[in-house]
Amino acid sequence: ATYEYAARDGMPPVKLTWYQGEDKPKLWTEKAIPQWGNGHLFVGDKGMLLSDYGKYLLLPEKDFAEFKRPEPTIPRVKSHYDDWLSAIKNGTQSHANFEYSGWLTEANHLGNVAYRVGKKLEWDPVSLRAKNAPEATPFIQREYRKGWSLA
Repeated sequence: ATYEYAARDGMPPVKLTWYQGEDKPKLWTEKAIPQWGNGHLFVGDKGMLLSDYGKYLLLPEKDFAEFKRPEPTIPRVKSHYDDWLSAIKNGTQSHANFEYSGWLTEANHLGNVAYRVGKKLEWDPVSLRAKNAPEATPFIQREYRKGWSLA
């Protein structure tokens, strides 16, 4: 699935390609990057960032030998579970709050829907519909039995 985000707030447009299962990027199949079990590869004009949930690698390594990791600017939490429970107990906002995670989850699920219907989706975030793919609707919204609904 390929996500295309328009330029905004002085930032350039971003193209993000998601691979899953046996579908791998060319850099992977040609063994041009380490063969981790899973991860994220960000490709930029000056290099690449390969990361998973516990480590990262800047590539090509020789170009980043002198790289100094910046000080963290986002408060660190023990885990997203602890962060959520702390927000409930203390009445504070969690660092991985629903306002942020809702958009992220929607984008990820739309990638799954695009794979299922086998085509690019033109997403309307207001109506929550794929404008060009009515066949995607059953994966996005269900018809509930009489007496059952979501409010």
